[in-house]
Amino acid sequence: MFINLNQNQNLKLFKIISEVAAANNQSVYIVGGFVRDLLMKRKASTDIDFVTEQSGIELAQNVGKEIDPKMKVSVFKTYGTAMIRYKDLELEFVGARKESYTENSRKPEVEGGTIEDDQKRRDFTINAMAISLNKDNFGELIDPFDGIGDLEKGILRTPLEPAQTYSDDPLRMMRAVRFASTLNFTIEENSLNAIKQEAERIKIVSMERIMVEFNKIMLSQKPSVGLKLMEETGLMKLIIPELIDLKGVEEVEGQTHKDNFYHTLEVVDNISENTDNLWLRWAALLHDIGKAPTKKFVEGTGWTFHGHEFLGSKMVKTLFQKLKLPLNADMKYVQKMVKLSSRPIALITDDASDSALRRLLFDAGEDMEDLFTLCKADITTKNSKKQEKFKKNFQYVAIKIKEVEEKDQVRNFQPPISGEEIMVMFNLKPGREIGILKEKVKEAILEGEIGNDNKEARKFVIAEAQKLGLTLV
Repeated sequence: MFINLNQNQNLKLFKIISEVAAANNQSVYIVGGFVRDLLMKRKASTDIDFVTEQSGIELAQNVGKEIDPKMKVSVFKTYGTAMIRYKDLELEFVGARKESYTENSRKPEVEGGTIEDDQKRRDFTINAMAISLNKDNFGELIDPFDGIGDLEKGILRTPLEPAQTYSDDPLRMMRAVRFASTLNFTIEENSLNAIKQEAERIKIVSMERIMVEFNKIMLSQKPSVGLKLMEETGLMKLIIPELIDLKGVEEVEGQTHKDNFYHTLEVVDNISENTDNLWLRWAALLHDIGKAPTKKFVEGTGWTFHGHEFLGSKMVKTLFQKLKLPLNADMKYVQKMVKLSSRPIALITDDASDSALRRLLFDAGEDMEDLFTLCKADITTKNSKKQEKFKKNFQYVAIKIKEVEEKDQVRNFQPPISGEEIMVMFNLKPGREIGILKEKVKEAILEGEIGNDNKEARKFVIAEAQKLGLTLV
């Protein structure tokens, strides 16, 4: 079977590589994800991998010279690879190789091989296809494991025996789940059983590499596909057991609670319809993480989860540390979303005070819209009347918040009176009194006792300062 590359936007580049390889008596093939995506008619990948049965570094250097004598070629001698940045593309060149693994490492022993050897070491049949750029068969699809058949069936299958494939490089288990989620493919039964069998091997993979795959699952159109597979195969229990702790329903005196694990997956899917923000999706994943440790049955009341948002927000940092996720503003954003996740729901009443609305605005700041996106995603009831009621209530609260915001300007609150101004008013040096007075001003504005302007704030500060024994200069 031949692939028509004549219409491909990279045809000129492929012709150059083909000619350079021929001039240097080298073979050359396009391999991996680019081939898969081309056959699936997906958006063209900007990463293209080339394999030669000779030296990948030598081929890259010669291609670089042909394109532009000044072109920089990045060489990675340890891995026998070289990379060229060309226009908006990343071109990687590597020599075909055989691999053999030891039990406690996913770093293989490598030796030179043929294109067939190289295809055998690939993770899935759909990634083991190659397109020849050699002069005598330019455009021929080399597909020894019927990857094209698996593409048509939407199946993920390993080229060789699956248990060995996953044991050799356990990260492939996460990649299987990721491709199932991002491509909407099914993991073939033997392969799925092998992942369950080899799941414990994931422990030898660095958490950073695991999270690269996990975040791709989180960014897929319907993340629950991958998250359910992680639960089913046992990978989730090994990576984020805190989520598995949410699983299951208990019954006491005929009273039950919802299964918070599957509810969480619904929330993640819901939010993914409205945002590509990875960290907002993480907030959805962790919004109920504090429910397992706070779950309690109270006689006459039923199941309670008091303080689960506060505990959940504290758990976020521990989880991010363990998962090697960023401990920067992204983590703080997730913490904030988890902590505030139930606040808007508490305000869905006719008598919600302006004070409560002001405090929510103050606490949420510029993330107010994201918080509402999260809260709407949290509506998972299947009762259409209830759903409609919740949505209308949210719209009502949004209008009330907008009115309060326009009137009081407390989003991204900046005090109408500065610490320097207070020091001048009372001839003070920096000290605790300044902080006390500024805090009192903030509370008075949030409670609606004074307006958010300098004149009212000055008058209020003078009165409060007298209580502290301070005299106006």
